[in-house]
Order: sequence, then C-alpha cells, then structure tokens
Amino acid sequence: MRKADLVIIGGGPAGMAAALSAREQGIEDILILERDSSLGGILQQCIHNGFGLHTFGEELTGPEYAWRYEKEVIDKKIPVLLNTMVLSVDESKVITASNTEDGIFQIEAKAIILAMGCRERPRGALNIAGTRPSGIYSAGMAQKLVNMKGYMPGREVVILGSGDIGLIMARRMTFEGARVHAVCELMPYSGGLARNIEQCLNDFDIPLKLSHTVVEIHGKERLEGVTIARVDENRRPIPETREYIPCDTLLLSVGLIPENELTAGAGIELSRITNGATVDENRQTEIEGIFACGNVLHVHDLVDFVSSEAEIAGRGAAAYIKGEAEKSDRVINISTDGRVRYTVPQRIAGQGDVDVYFRVADVYRDATIKVSDGERVILQKKKLKLAPGEMECVKLPADKLCGVENLRFSIEF
Repeated sequence: MRKADLVIIGGGPAGMAAALSAREQGIEDILILERDSSLGGILQQCIHNGFGLHTFGEELTGPEYAWRYEKEVIDKKIPVLLNTMVLSVDESKVITASNTEDGIFQIEAKAIILAMGCRERPRGALNIAGTRPSGIYSAGMAQKLVNMKGYMPGREVVILGSGDIGLIMARRMTFEGARVHAVCELMPYSGGLARNIEQCLNDFDIPLKLSHTVVEIHGKERLEGVTIARVDENRRPIPETREYIPCDTLLLSVGLIPENELTAGAGIELSRITNGATVDENRQTEIEGIFACGNVLHVHDLVDFVSSEAEIAGRGAAAYIKGEAEKSDRVINISTDGRVRYTVPQRIAGQGDVDVYFRVADVYRDATIKVSDGERVILQKKKLKLAPGEMECVKLPADKLCGVENLRFSIEF
C-alpha cells in the first residue's frame, strides 16, 4: 500500500491546475494519475485557438494552453504516473489502480481530487433508425483523427448537434476540403457558444438547421446519406418535412457525459442534472476529503473556467490535509426554479463570498436572475440575455448570507 497526501485522478487541465494550486498552498506529497500516455487531456487534440484569454490574457491553442500547465508541473517536480488506469476509489480514500510497470496497486490518500473529464454521448444513446455503416463518428473522435492522426473521415459531411466540438469540426472539415452540408440541432437554439456559431458556421456559409434532427441513416457498408426532418414543440419529427441529404460522413455532437463511474463507485451522490457530484463551495463532495472539479463535475464552455474551478478544489484539498478547513454546522442548500437548470456548488456554508455558476434551460432575453431565501432577495440582476450554451456566474456576498438556510435561483421577466 502506497501513501500520499493528495492524489489527483486525471492529468488534463483540471488535474494539473488543481495540483499546482495545492502545491502553492504548501502540499508537497502530490501524485497525478493519468490513463493517457501524456498530460493535457482533451486539449491535445484542440489545435484551434481561443483558449487562455481569461487565464493568461492571450489567445492560445489547446496544446499551448496545456503546455503552460504541464511545464509548471514539471518545474515543480510534481510526480505523475502516465498510462495508469484507476480502477476504483472507496470512501476511505483508498485508490486501486493499474499500469504495465506496477501491475495492480493501491494508494492510501489523505485527500483525493477527481478530475476525470467527460466523454461524448454515442450513437447508441440516440436511437436513430437505419443501418450501421462506417462513416459515423462522434465529433471528438473525428477531431482526433484529423488533428492528431492526419486521417480524413470523409468528404461529404452532415453534423448532428450544435455543441462546441461540432461547430469547431464543421470549420475544421471545411479547412481540409470537405463539404459540410448542414449542422442539425434538435433544440430551437444552439448548444454552443455564440462566437463559435459566428466564426465556424456563419463565416463559412454552413447552414445551421435548428429544430431539426436525423431520422434515418442510409447505407450498408459505407454511409450513403441521411434523412433529416424538422421537429415539433414536443421534439417529434414532422413527416412531411423529411429531406434526404447524400453524404459519406455523419458527425455526432450530441452532448458530453461526465466520467463519474469512479465517483458513483465511491458512494458519492450524483446530481441528476449535471451527472456530476454534488459539492460545496470548496468543491468537496459529500465524503470529506474527496473533491471534484472540471468537466467531471459539470460540463464547461471554456477551459479557463475549468482551471479556476480546479484551483478552488486544490485550495480546498490543501486546507483539508493541513487541518485548516473551516468547520461549519450550517449548510445552505441551493435550489432552482427549472428555468435555471442547475447551480454549482449545490450547497454552501456561507462563511465567505461565493461564486455560484449556473446554466439556464432556454434562451431568455431581458431576463432577471433572482436569488432569494424565500422571504428576502439576496441578489438580483436585470436585463440579461441568457442561453443554455453559455455558463453564467454570480457572486453571493457573505454579509447577505447571515441567517439564511436555503437559497433559490429563479428567472423572472
């Protein structure tokens, strides 16, 4: 049985930022476990720019952003085990892992930070009618093939889903000489950032078909085409709007799922909305000493927000290890009205100012976000434009949380 003060599962931007944050707080015995052959996580295949504006004040590509953190990890001599798969985590903070050099081994940690990232939702979760030909990829897999392996998945492309990876791959495939016929989105709004819609679709005259989905796949050995259709307000296809598009490639950008098998195995409560753990303002889960951050907690739009959240988790873990974590018997639970889909954190102690991140369920214009305790308004912001594709944040001042037992986030007009 090995021992370590802090073990971080995942060596992507969240894991590295958390490790560096904990080191700054004086924690020396840190170990990062990463199942890939190098650090960086998903950023290794994100060769487009747009990263780092908040964190570094300049535009970087994904690999450049990851290298900034990896270089610091190397300079600070933080140990990393690559090609190491974590098999389980238990509530006593014992980690079971495996690699080719050590076989199966265990590590007993004083604190653990979960930073495993997320995975893409596959075709099997969509129940699309049709055959199973080659030529159907998740957008992230296509991104890896094109950017890291130098392979082109196809030349005539349809993209289902308007998440950020799908939008970016519409532009990338166009750069490589493919023709992107359309980006189809089931919802009446895009799931991606407004800047990506402008830069990736509008700049290249790629049609965005809102309230459309793929209803049938054609082809036996290789994809030959797809049938798309408009959907009604209940998201059911309207038969008379069916349209056949010949193509050899279908890319799926239909959502990301936090990688929380380890979290669930440890008995940690998961949110049914985010599919991540429920946490407090220090990103501590319901099990003391186990923290979560990054896309394993909830899916982020910008990697800069991942890094800042990981720094919170790193500081929280360091305080826990050193016995400096402030104890509080008071827990303020945060609820939402449905227009606000979720908040992170879901509970706070209210001992200091707290940044609360949230997402909305629809596109709202001239909206007011209101935070109340049932009797009085704690915070209110008016005339906001809110969209599901963009995460929002409000700061709750500590002096307004005195005596508060519950908070409710709501949208009003």
